[in-house]
Amino acid sequence: MKNLLKLSSLLIATLFFLVLSTLNAQWFWQNPLPQGNDLQAVSFADPNNGTVVGLSGTIMRTTDGGVNWFAQTSGTTYSLNGICFIDVNNGIIVGDFGTILRTTDGGINWVLQSSGTTNHLMDVYFTDTNNGTAVGWYGTILRTTNGGQNWVTQTSGTSDDLYDVFFTDVNHGTVVSAGWSGGPTGIILKTTDGGNTWLNQYNTDHQLFGVFFTDANTGTVVGSDGVIFRTTN
Repeated sequence: MKNLLKLSSLLIATLFFLVLSTLNAQWFWQNPLPQGNDLQAVSFADPNNGTVVGLSGTIMRTTDGGVNWFAQTSGTTYSLNGICFIDVNNGIIVGDFGTILRTTDGGINWVLQSSGTTNHLMDVYFTDTNNGTAVGWYGTILRTTNGGQNWVTQTSGTSDDLYDVFFTDVNHGTVVSAGWSGGPTGIILKTTDGGNTWLNQYNTDHQLFGVFFTDANTGTVVGSDGVIFRTTN
């Protein structure tokens, strides 16, 4: 009888432990690994070191060309939309509600910077560790000349949502828009003085989402309905 009581007590204790473990269980991503949030942007400093960002504050890092990816702590749950690494250690991320994050150690630590806006920021580009530009909704353009310690609002001349930015040097830059202030019409903005003045270069019925230049004159813009615009001047 004593042995039976001991066995019953052991079974009850085991069942209690299993129930408690189930209640305290956590869920982890199994497929796709290492996580499953939508990813919005990517930046590589060299063939091996790269970082991607996405929804819910997701930051993923690789140091072997993408064979393995590991999560980094962003400190936010906001969507992260744009990223630029100047070198292996120095990078900037922008996201929803004016979020700007900076790292100087390859993403081991990400520090929140004050953007001075709550508008969603969609992209960012740095030409060196000090000079950078971020763009976002409602014609938002922000400029820093000290690595993001201070961000200054620039006049874009539009209230359209700005989606991408590219600079060929500290002074020459291009920004593209996906419209929405008066409908889905895109514009191309250009600066030759570091953003002190932005000029409207081109208007189109297409939404524009991406821009890339190989030098000050040669660039490509892409957008809705498969549209591609090219300039050599």
